[in-house]
Parts: sequence; C-alpha cells; structure tokens
Amino acid sequence: MKKGLFILLFLIALVGAYSAWQVFGPTIHPTQSGFFYIKTGENFQQVSAHLKEQHIINSSFFFNQISKRAGYPEQIKPGKYAINKRMNLYSLVKMLKAGRQEPVRLVITKLRTKEDLAGKLGKLFESDSTRFINFLLNNDSIARYHLDTNTVMTMIIPNTYLFWWNSSVDNIFDRLHRQHDLFWEGSRSEKAASEGLSPEQVYTLASIVEEETNKAEDKGLIASVYMNRIKKGMRLEADPTVKYAMRDFGLKRIRHGHLDYPSPYNTYRNSGLPPGPICTPSINTLDAVLEAPKTDYLFFVAKPSLDGYSNFTSSYTEHLKFAKAYQKALDSIIIARTQNGTPQN
Repeated sequence: MKKGLFILLFLIALVGAYSAWQVFGPTIHPTQSGFFYIKTGENFQQVSAHLKEQHIINSSFFFNQISKRAGYPEQIKPGKYAINKRMNLYSLVKMLKAGRQEPVRLVITKLRTKEDLAGKLGKLFESDSTRFINFLLNNDSIARYHLDTNTVMTMIIPNTYLFWWNSSVDNIFDRLHRQHDLFWEGSRSEKAASEGLSPEQVYTLASIVEEETNKAEDKGLIASVYMNRIKKGMRLEADPTVKYAMRDFGLKRIRHGHLDYPSPYNTYRNSGLPPGPICTPSINTLDAVLEAPKTDYLFFVAKPSLDGYSNFTSSYTEHLKFAKAYQKALDSIIIARTQNGTPQN
C-alpha cells in the first residue's frame, strides 16, 4: 500500500516537474533565435501552428493551455517579435499578449527609383513591394502630400527611421512626409525661397549633384553651375539625367547617341530641371545646394588627375581645354588597360 502510494506521488511529481519544465524551461531549440511574425488578421490557432512549425515551441498543448489562462487567444496582436533561446513558454505568451514588438529599422541612403524604394520597403514590412509601388504610382494616393508621381520621391529624406513591422502603407508614408516637413521647417525653406526655388526643386537639383560627385568640396560648386545655367536659360546638360532617363545606371561614358534619348528627364533635350529627382540625395548634398557659393561658373569637367575633383570655369574655351586634358588622361588609362589585357566596358 505504502509502496503504491509512493509510486503514485512520484509519478505526480514527475508530471509536475515535466509540466514546469515545459512552461518555464527553454522554449525553443538553441539555434532558433530570431524573429516570429504574426500577420494582420491571423487567429490564435494559426499563431500556435506557426510557432510549432517553426520549432519555436516544442508543444502546442502547453502553449495553448498557458495562452488560454492568460487570455491571449482573444488578444492576438500582429507584429515582428524577437525570439531568443533563453525564452520559456510563460515569457513568450506574456510578450505576445502585450504586443511587445521589435521595431523595424528603415535606413534610407541613396535610392534611384520608386521601384527601388518599394522593393526596400517590401522586404522590411508586412505589406509587399506591389502595394508600395501602387501607392507611389497613384496620384490620388499622394495628392494629400501636394506631390505627384514625378515629385513623390522628394519627400524621402535619407535617414534612419523606426517603424512597426505591420505599419500600413499609408502610415509609413505619412510618417516619412512628417519628417520631410520637419526637415524643411525654418531656415532651409527660407534659403530655398531666396534662390527662387521650392523644396522639391532643391531636392531635384541635389539629386543631380549627388550623382555627379562624392567630393563634398565640389558639391556646392556644381550646384552653382547648374543654378547659373538655369538663370541664363541654358540647358543643364547633366550626364546623370541621361542615365536616369535610359534607366541604365551602369553606363560608364555618355556618348553622342545617348544625348537624344526621348525623356522629360533628359536635360540635354529639355530646358530647366527634370520633373522629379533622379535619386535620393544625402542631407549633406541638400545642404550643399542650399548653401552653394555665388560664382559665375557655367561649366565643369573632371580633372585629369582623375581623383574625383573637377575643374570649374565660366569660359567655354577654357572648359574645352579642361575637357581635352581629362579626355587625354582617360584615353591613356584605357590604352594601358587594353595593353594589359583588361576588358573594357
């Protein structure tokens, strides 16, 4: 009798220990630390099944029991949740019920097209790239920002932003536009107005400068060249706008045949600024345009030293001399590479 009672108590203790281990012991396999995503509209049964399928929990039974006691099945919150190998069922359920998501870091640097932006957002958020590009290509969607499908990218200020994974497309762009408004609030708008430019025009000009050089010392000077050309009614004749028009960003050299490519973005064919930006310029480049020095420069070309800097002049004759020196240096490199058997693009 005593022996039977002892065995019964031992089994009860064993079951209790096992249950406690399932609830408070490690929940996941040591190699499964990462993220768990709950999509908008998913129910408790789906969440439980996905946790099991992804080997985050060992047992749906214990997860379900703890969840029901915690009232979690009625409080499913979509989002991106961080999972670590020290977690147990209790802490997992507590986190999911509270909706303690891991924020998404959206880091925007240089992007060239709306498709690039939509692709980046589609990889980071619950909404896919198709929903983002449809938004960017719909004038009705972006009318509230007083922008159109050409200028919509001007509201993207390169920076780092924090969002929730399940943020809607509207919420994401509303937030980006608020940051745009904060960026232009005050002195930046005043500087743009003093040059007779809108923030969208400054952004578009900065996008060309961004593609022209990565030398901080030259950015303001290049901006001054283009602003002087605009004031004189000259075409910008900016090579990067041809690449953008052709959507061929790998072009090494713009040749005569490229200059006639039919597009409103081709500044060899059209006067003034293109209808929208050709990339997302950095804040430093935007500020370089706003603080561009007053010059009489109308031309610039890369220096023959090929160090990334440019020669500037107001004289077309002098410009031709600079251009000839640059071309000679470039040809010398091409010849040397050809002799060494290096393939040329």
